[in-house]
Amino acid sequence: MYKGTDKVLRLLISARRTVGEISREAGLNEDSVRRIAEALKAEGYVTIETSESLAGIPTAELEKYAGSVFPETAVYRKALAGASVSDLSAEEKSIGIRWARVKGFIAIDAGKLVPEKGEDEVAEETRRMMEAYAQLSRTGRCADAEIFEELFERRLLSRKMEKTSTVIYSGKKVDWSLFDDKFDVNVPGPNARVGKNHPVTKLTNHLRTIMSELGFQEMEGDIIESSFWNFDALFQPQDHPARELADTFYIKGESPLPEDEKLVLRVKKAHEDGWKCRWDPKEASKTVLRTHTTAVSARYVAAITDKKPRKYFSIGRVFRNEATDYKHLAEFHQVEGIIAWEGATFTDLLGVLKEIYGKLGFEKIRFRPSFFPYTEPSLEIEVYFEERKQWMELGGAGIFRPEVSIPLAGVYPVLAWGLSLERPLMLKLELDDIRDLYRNDVDFLTSARLDL
Repeated sequence: MYKGTDKVLRLLISARRTVGEISREAGLNEDSVRRIAEALKAEGYVTIETSESLAGIPTAELEKYAGSVFPETAVYRKALAGASVSDLSAEEKSIGIRWARVKGFIAIDAGKLVPEKGEDEVAEETRRMMEAYAQLSRTGRCADAEIFEELFERRLLSRKMEKTSTVIYSGKKVDWSLFDDKFDVNVPGPNARVGKNHPVTKLTNHLRTIMSELGFQEMEGDIIESSFWNFDALFQPQDHPARELADTFYIKGESPLPEDEKLVLRVKKAHEDGWKCRWDPKEASKTVLRTHTTAVSARYVAAITDKKPRKYFSIGRVFRNEATDYKHLAEFHQVEGIIAWEGATFTDLLGVLKEIYGKLGFEKIRFRPSFFPYTEPSLEIEVYFEERKQWMELGGAGIFRPEVSIPLAGVYPVLAWGLSLERPLMLKLELDDIRDLYRNDVDFLTSARLDL
């Protein structure tokens, strides 16, 4: 038994406790408590109940309001001063008016702001918001359910599911002599399990072999990337929804733009000519966890200095700020490929994708027209998922738009695709839930059979 097991068991005999409570009362870190709890469970001394609850993490926007004033309160104060709608700032017009009216703070009469509630009522509402912010900053939870829901609706909180484990004494009689510090080295132990590669690692290696056999050269790149390479170089407009906090993980600090000033100017011109809006270098300098390995492709295309045909691929982790479910993860692997060749056609792209999935053992696939800011024409690749009797999207593909490949390297066309690694693996292992791949379930990892 682990050191401290007797202390943990005595606490549990008196009352059920969460892992966090045991950690604080026994003076052990939570990882040690979990190991002890699992060992006690294996011996029949305890049971473990696990529950999930929603936590809210304040966004930078909420922190800004909490440090100054909420837009609806600012609008109300201007209403008290006799202001009109035209006197409001852009943020007060776009956000403040809506919430001031939802909360009944104001009305609008012929363009003039009219206070509808008393100052004490508005002050009480502000107090509730600030108290909720303080609670959320400390614990991720808020006692005021109405405010909690409002903050989520306004996207002032990021969702986070937190798991709580409660350990319960089973009532089994305890022989305390078993929990002393003496060890009997003659007691036989279980046979050690033979190590094996994780299914994700195994499929990654298999895909590397497939792509190498097809003549592709592997690309490498960092998971921390600048918005320039992740978005701008791919002709993704600077006001595109994918750039919002709700979709992308941003990192503090700025990333430098490429040293090649002519390249930056070409990308700038493509945006301003194509999207008809001013291109902001500060937006392009933001640092992100890459949302796709296409950022790596952009770097490699930009490095092309001649018209010779090239075929590249990469397999790496990407990050999306989205809720997880049976077929979505916030962190997953993407299989990226590009073919830069003046003689390439859309039919070549379909043929390559069919060849890749054929080598993976998938025959029932289909292509659907789609839209991506950086490819045209574009398509989605789907495989039929027998377990759920539905088609499952495995990725996107297309031909890089001239606004992408011409500014980067003066080459066209460039065939490109980004495919999921976990989703085909889910099909190969006949899993109903993609999250099973990362639950660290030893029984699953031991029994998983991946035939390649």
